[in-house]
Amino acid sequence: MVIVVKGNRQDKRVNELIRWIEAKDFTVQVNEGVQKTILGVVGDTAALDIDAISTFPAVETVKRIQEPYKKANRQMHEEDTVVEVGGRKIGGGHFQVMAGPCSVESKEQVAAIADYVKRGGAGFLRGGAFKPRSSPYAFQGLKAEGIEYLLEAKKRTGLPIVTELMSVSDLPLFDKVDIIQVGARNMQNFAMLKELGKVKKPVLLKRGMSSTVEELLLSAEYIMSGGNDEVILCERGIRTFENYTRSTLDISAVPVLKKLTHLPVIVDPSHASGRAELVESLALSAIAAGADGLLIETHNNPRCALCDGAQSLDEQGFARLMEKVNKLWAFMKSLK
Repeated sequence: MVIVVKGNRQDKRVNELIRWIEAKDFTVQVNEGVQKTILGVVGDTAALDIDAISTFPAVETVKRIQEPYKKANRQMHEEDTVVEVGGRKIGGGHFQVMAGPCSVESKEQVAAIADYVKRGGAGFLRGGAFKPRSSPYAFQGLKAEGIEYLLEAKKRTGLPIVTELMSVSDLPLFDKVDIIQVGARNMQNFAMLKELGKVKKPVLLKRGMSSTVEELLLSAEYIMSGGNDEVILCERGIRTFENYTRSTLDISAVPVLKKLTHLPVIVDPSHASGRAELVESLALSAIAAGADGLLIETHNNPRCALCDGAQSLDEQGFARLMEKVNKLWAFMKSLK
């Protein structure tokens, strides 16, 4: 349920209404915008009488939310959520590129990639320490050692790091990680999502390969209902009949999500295509569609990569992409 009120959190009339709702065992989320204040009531609000709420002097309008996701719903929070990490903002008109290798392979590899990623203008270093692989015989990542290499690269460049969590039991290893990534395979790992709701750091949530937009938002709701509102959504392609590309990038998901939710939305063109030569076109398409950022895979020697070399840009390819990304983003901002 959404209640638009006259006044702000300090207004006596607004506080009277909040106390009345909370006395009925509902949670009230207060969102103070530039022009109005919105109270989001979380819970089974079928028992709340709209007419009774309307009698309070502070109330302007009351509306029930039909969608099953509440906290992630733009009706509950009209203004864009801005996630800030290390002085870098994502969402609400702020654009970021997260770039790095699919898999952390060595200290030297990560250091070299971190250096040119920073020179190119990326705001975050991404890299996989724990790797979910379809085959049990494929490289599974350096695990804790990989996180240490990422942290050393962060110290070297100042870039905040993004890496994927595969098991709740590994969560203590992520204390110094800046953004925890939940991969497509774990999007509906509800036990993990509940635990991440208790973590006080941003979560990058990837859309599952066969998941709908609503299922993605409900997974975000699991995290947010636990108390963590810093969720970044990532469109990374879905499974279709097409097999020329690794997945099919659902570019329409970007404007759809921007309409339905206040959370930042980024796009991963590397996993969507599986082909390095397509990454640039898809990345620029994502910006034109309104994405708040990109997740790009790049490797200093893609031919020798232990994981996903075919979709990884080399140093020169990444530099060319970033030049076009910066120009297109500046142009898109000028249109607003």
